[in-house]
Amino acid sequence: MYLTHLSVSNFRKISRLDKAIPRGALLLVGGNAQGKTSLLEAIYFLATMASFRADHDRELLDFTLEKEPLVVARLTAEYHRGGKKHTLEVRLIREMTPLNGASRMRKEVLLDRAECKLRAAIGQIAAVFFSPQLMSVIEGAPEERRRYLNLMISQVSPHYVSALADYTHALAQRNALLKQLAESNGDQTQLDFWDEQLTLFGSQLMYERVRAVQDLRQLAASIHRKLTPNKAVLRLVYQPAYQMPEETVPAPLGQYALPITASADQRRLSVEELRQGFQMQLDLRRREEIARGVTTLGPHRDELRFLEDGIDLGTYGSRGQARTALLSLKLAEVFWMKQKIGEWPVLLLDEVLAELDIQRRADLLEQLAESEQTILATTDLAMFSSQFVQKATVWEVQEGNVSEGKIP
Repeated sequence: MYLTHLSVSNFRKISRLDKAIPRGALLLVGGNAQGKTSLLEAIYFLATMASFRADHDRELLDFTLEKEPLVVARLTAEYHRGGKKHTLEVRLIREMTPLNGASRMRKEVLLDRAECKLRAAIGQIAAVFFSPQLMSVIEGAPEERRRYLNLMISQVSPHYVSALADYTHALAQRNALLKQLAESNGDQTQLDFWDEQLTLFGSQLMYERVRAVQDLRQLAASIHRKLTPNKAVLRLVYQPAYQMPEETVPAPLGQYALPITASADQRRLSVEELRQGFQMQLDLRRREEIARGVTTLGPHRDELRFLEDGIDLGTYGSRGQARTALLSLKLAEVFWMKQKIGEWPVLLLDEVLAELDIQRRADLLEQLAESEQTILATTDLAMFSSQFVQKATVWEVQEGNVSEGKIP
């Protein structure tokens, strides 16, 4: 798939943009804080309905309009997918309420000019974003890695999007009930309904996460070996927040049964086995969770770790090791998404070459040649080979304005 036209208004530093998007490589060139990343973020938002660097939608609006009673940011993309033309538009609307003067945010989404639900819009445009800021996926807190998995899988699985929304709702309701029971010493059987909902949707999330990580592990390991001079072995380990009882996990012939954290066993588990194990652990922890007033296990507590030759990169890895692992992961994500949807995703790269040595720059540019559309932001064209620049389209970005650039 590929974009053919992009229109953006009142989004971050971009007050107005309306341009055709070329296929192949597009280079965004400009100084720091000029709007290059904002443009990449706009495209990624259209793909995921979420920002990779903002906690709330209101942060995405043009800050110079903060005092206006009504602000509307519009993101519209025309694109080809499955041999057909499509249009996706998102409106982020901040308006003052008449009662107390407070502001509220809402989204409107139109797919092929017809209103649609937010869930249905996620993944209509497929995109992979790579920036040095994403080092938190390797080195940061567990929620960064869970967020990474959610944004990635949601683009290829509408079922995952629905399960994630339903799980989040069930988790909030269950936590509220746990706090209420802790204060009132009420009937614990009130938890039964929300336990059922939590395990139903949570098992679906874990099932898809297991398969996504297993696929990524194989792809990333192969790419990582090519990017490291010593052919280091990269391994992704998915760690659900609970372990299945050993007797419920099928053991390979001649081996002892292993807990769910053992990667060799994870694909063997069905959704129903995951659900039963999840329910069993909730039953065992019910009294503890009531006392604490919070749900202590489930997909919202899962973890993903990155190991190089057995060393946990998040804890013991060097900056260089973590950087190479992230590059391997994001390139693996591109190929994984191609396998899942049958088309190349749009690849968005923000100041990536500045973090790489000369050989890794060459390796990355070679990999990019396979993608159908790549948009790269940089402050320095000299980072790219002259051959790459000659084949690319160059845009200059200055104070949120975009103009055709000159190829040196």
